[in-house]
Amino acid sequence: MNGNRRLKEYLRSLLSAVIMVQCSITVDAATVVAASENVDSSTFQMVQQRAAALAAEPYVKKSPDLPPFLAGLNYDQYRDIRFQPGQSLWLKDRLPFQVQFFSRASMFGEQVKVNIVDKDKLLPVDFEPGMFDFGRLPVPAEVPGDLGFAGFRLHYPFNKRNVFDEVTAFLGASYFRAVGRRQVYGLSARGLALNTARDKGEEFPVFREFWLEKPAHKVKQIILYALLDSPSVSGAYRFVIKPGGGTEINVKVYLYFRDEVEALGVAPLTSMFYHGKTTQHYIDDFRPEVHDSDGLWIVAGNGEQLWRPLNNPQRLASSYYTINNPRAFGLLQRERDFSAYQDLEANYHRRPGAWVEPVGDWGEGTVELVEIPTNDEYHDNIVAFWMPAEPVTAGSRRSFEYKLTFGDEPETGQYQARSSGTLIGAGADTQSGQRKFVIDFVGAYLRNLQETTEIVADISSSTGVTGKPLIQRNPFTKGYRVYFDFTPGDEALAELRCNLRSGNDVLTETWNYQWRKEKH
Repeated sequence: MNGNRRLKEYLRSLLSAVIMVQCSITVDAATVVAASENVDSSTFQMVQQRAAALAAEPYVKKSPDLPPFLAGLNYDQYRDIRFQPGQSLWLKDRLPFQVQFFSRASMFGEQVKVNIVDKDKLLPVDFEPGMFDFGRLPVPAEVPGDLGFAGFRLHYPFNKRNVFDEVTAFLGASYFRAVGRRQVYGLSARGLALNTARDKGEEFPVFREFWLEKPAHKVKQIILYALLDSPSVSGAYRFVIKPGGGTEINVKVYLYFRDEVEALGVAPLTSMFYHGKTTQHYIDDFRPEVHDSDGLWIVAGNGEQLWRPLNNPQRLASSYYTINNPRAFGLLQRERDFSAYQDLEANYHRRPGAWVEPVGDWGEGTVELVEIPTNDEYHDNIVAFWMPAEPVTAGSRRSFEYKLTFGDEPETGQYQARSSGTLIGAGADTQSGQRKFVIDFVGAYLRNLQETTEIVADISSSTGVTGKPLIQRNPFTKGYRVYFDFTPGDEALAELRCNLRSGNDVLTETWNYQWRKEKH
């Protein structure tokens, strides 16, 4: 069992891009200067021109066929293919970043070209069989020289001096992931999400080609460019990656549309939620919780902060948050206590959160959350993204810029206490299907409140009836706990909201939850 779990966990860390296809805070301008230059580099201009030219032509898939010894690999066989660390790009140059590559195979058949930008030179990175240890695979005497790569990963010494740890990986479609200091891989980001959870089926753009700027000595960031392509859209991307306690990725993108798109998902995040405190149906697992993320976090344009605990629903579910100029949104892992997971191998308590901070005016649109039923922890079943209100038409162009951070959790501010946990169980009136909700709020401001301070819970529901709440100081969290009953009646779906106030002062973020009638 343990060996199989390790294998599946390893594969999920690499293959979340292709599994389950059905699937701030105020921005400090100084932190995004590198990604907000008034004049784009000549390389980025070239990638933009390539993307615009591609979009003006019919879509053509351009990956050479895989040789037979790679075409039919199973997971175990693909796992045997390992990059030789001694072949790492820039190893001999003693630069602050090193690059390792992923081999193409059956589950990653798309060829990804990689180029190096060295001052005014563009140098392709050629595939060489000696870069890889193919393990027990029956490798032919001659491996095609144009095989190419499936993706790559960046290494940087941000945990220990002179130890090059993996910090970012680009592998599968437009998926990429990163970690902060002392973290392990969890959720992923994508370049773009198209028609997610729509009837016409999801379209998965791919990063077809990359250009990596050769870093100078002693720099703490690396710049790379990517060309995205799919039947509906082509795009040019600029990534400025800065590893750290929270690894920051400044993203600038230009999109050129061949065709109209029903649902354009900008800055998408993909994660896994198998079960946790909010799971309403029974899951036979010795671990109390299993998830890469436990909630969706949003900062609206007016400064309101929202927290939406995640679910593993029994049916496909979507939630929509209409916002004008969002400040931030992301999927976070707030539960950091090992005892909540009891998993020595997966280390869910060390998985990063990821959040997006838009740069500039994003206008009107919707943060959409998609939750897909899953029966295991190996499928990514959570997707969150920004969808602009303006429809996407064929021949149109869009541009976006944002800062993406992989880390523990963003600071929420002194006066915005956060929700630290949600518990759900049967209410006293079981005949009516009544449910009891228990929400904990914590934060420095709550901890320092006088016990005589009058606090009220502002609770609402879209349907059904909520009972009078009870508020108690929680001596174990130094915060406050809210209890309330919810009676759905004949309704099968309800949106619930709760925050704490004192007079006209909002003390906490707004807890938001989508309740669905399910079998327990």
